[in-house]
This record gives sequence, C-alpha cells and structure tokens, in this order.
Amino acid sequence: MTEDAPLHVVLAGGGSAGHIEPALALADALCRRDARNEITCIGTTRGGLDTRLIPARGYPLELIPAVPMPRKPTIDVFTVPSRLAGTVRRTVDVLDKAAADIVVGFGGHVALPAYFAARRRSVPIVVHEANVRPGLANRIGARMTEWIATGSPDCRLSGGRYLGVPLRRMISELDRPARRDEAIEFFGLRKDAVTLLVSGGSLGARRLNEAIEDAAEQFSSAGVQILHALGRGAWRDDVEFPVSGAPYVRVPYLDRMDLAYAAADAMLCRGGMMTCSELAAVGLPAVYVPLPIGNGEQRLNAAPVVRAGGGLLVEDEELTSAWLAANLLPLLADREKLDEMGKAAAEFGRRDGDEALVDLVYEAVRSGATETAETMVTAEATVTAEAEQ
Repeated sequence: MTEDAPLHVVLAGGGSAGHIEPALALADALCRRDARNEITCIGTTRGGLDTRLIPARGYPLELIPAVPMPRKPTIDVFTVPSRLAGTVRRTVDVLDKAAADIVVGFGGHVALPAYFAARRRSVPIVVHEANVRPGLANRIGARMTEWIATGSPDCRLSGGRYLGVPLRRMISELDRPARRDEAIEFFGLRKDAVTLLVSGGSLGARRLNEAIEDAAEQFSSAGVQILHALGRGAWRDDVEFPVSGAPYVRVPYLDRMDLAYAAADAMLCRGGMMTCSELAAVGLPAVYVPLPIGNGEQRLNAAPVVRAGGGLLVEDEELTSAWLAANLLPLLADREKLDEMGKAAAEFGRRDGDEALVDLVYEAVRSGATETAETMVTAEATVTAEAEQ
C-alpha cells in the first residue's frame, strides 16, 4: 500500500465493555485521521455487548465462535488449540473479506484467534493491553509483534509502550467546570451543593450500593448531594430513599457519563481500567473499591492514580457507611483537598490515548508484516506455556 492509501483495519475488541470501548475509541480516531479508512470489528456469536455497542456506533461487526481461555493451568488448556482451529479459520475469512492491512487486538475471547489469523496472512499486529495485569490472549499476542501498547505505566507486558487507554471523545475533551451547570440541571441536582457520584458499573456493585444507601441521610444532612447509578441488575422502580437535606438522585444507569463527571466533585467506584483512565483524564478524584474477586487486577489498575495523589483506595470488606462518614464525608467538605487531588489525577491521566494508538497503527503498517504464519503445533506450545505461567 502507498503512504496516502486508506487503511483496512480489523479490531478484535469484543466480549466486555473494557475491551469494546477502547476499540471503538480507536475506530473513531482512525476515521478522524482519514475518513476513507475502513473498520471491521470482531465479536463473538454469544451476542451480548458486542452486538449492542458496536453496530450502534456504525461499524461493521463480524461474529466468530468464542473460545474461552483458561485462567489457570488445568487439563482444559490442552484442548484449546483444537477448539481454536475452527475459530481461527473463520477469522482468516474475516480478514480476507476486509482485505485487512492490520489487526489491532484488545484482549478477550476474540483477540487470540485474530492474532493467529493475522499470522497466517502475514498481516501486522498491534496489541493494546488496558489492564496492569495482562490477560492470556495479549500475553500470547505480544510474542507475535513488536507493536505493543499499554494503558498503564505499571503494565509489565514485554516491549509495551505506555500510551494510555483510548477514550471516547466526549470524555477526553470534557471541560468539567464549563459543563457543570448543564450537568447539574440535567440530573436535577442543586448548584450550591457538593456532589458525590457513585457507580459500580453497568450491573452495579452490591457493596457500594448498600454502603451509600446506609449513609445517604447522613451525607444529605451534611449538605452533600449524591448521584447514584445502582446498575441495571440492582434497580427497582418501587424502592425510594427519601432524605431530608441535599438531594439523593438514584438512576439505574448513566448513559451520559460526561455529564455525570461534570456534575461530580468526587466519585465512589470500582477499579475497572476504563473507569480509572476516564477519571484521571477528566481530573475527578475518587475513592476506589477494587472488586475482591478475580486476579486482583482492579487494585493494580487503581494503584497508579492513587499513588499519584488522585484518589483513595479502600478494600471491599472495609467499605461501610461508617467508613464513608469517617473518611469520605470530611474529604468532600475540604474543597482545597479535593482540588489538589483533582489536579494530581489530571496530571497523571492521559487524554490522547486514541491518537497515540493511531500513530502506532500507522507505524506498524508502514513497517509491514515481519513474521510468517506459524502452525497450530507452535500455537499449542505457546498457549500451554503461557497458561502454565
């Protein structure tokens, strides 16, 4: 291809919002860079967020069978290559149909077959790892390419360049002070009150919900208003929590996170990488409550911004209404401290992760495919070795 030719880019970021949203932010940035660029996204036949979020943004979606990767070395790891073979063949067809110039993977179930398919067709690969602790798919993908980006400076993926996480433009360009009045009106809040934003993600977080519900009256009486997204899984229309002071606004889900961030003075949240990246980018201080299950990645995700002074970290079992009253309520009353923490978060955060990743994509395309396709025998050895580590 010539220097000024449009790119045909295949994005493997299906599965979870943490994989899909960075992929879509990159897609938007690629199209801003050159409107002729063509994007194809890969999702799984399981449906879910892939089939809802990606078409809604206007990008073509190709579905492949999901092949779950074992998190621990069990007997299942030896069946992965045989189960993966058919999915790789299907993914090769997707690459051929798209006339792919490059594959960009974000981890998850669709990334690994995309990496192997790219190798079969000698198509360059870019790997983006948002989390501090890389998943199996990206650990394997990183062995296939020199173009590796990380979303956190703490990520130790070999060869990775810290570029940050690609964010939606509505977040990366958000001017919180300029949008505050609009945001306050949008959510029915008071302009003269400090605002705490609470969200445990799209499905909600029971620990966060229960702690803030128990503390709501105390916060309201102290003049702190709360914007609480309970999560679709926890929402009930017939439940109310009346308070006597500042408003306590409850919603099932926040479609306008830009306005939620603009309305807030601080946030109580989990430690998903997208949340950590967005809060740092917009300079919003937060209390991070990492999910206590899994591989501990949420604690690792939140650690850098907390270390930089942009937030606090509390263990899940320690989060109670008493802890909130003793620790968060005094912080919300200290405007100077809040501003100091917001500035520290903003200085740590990156708003240019999408454009930086576009630059890496073009670099990889210019360099071309430098490796030849490997056999599934080699793939078996690679998968097994990674799963055993």
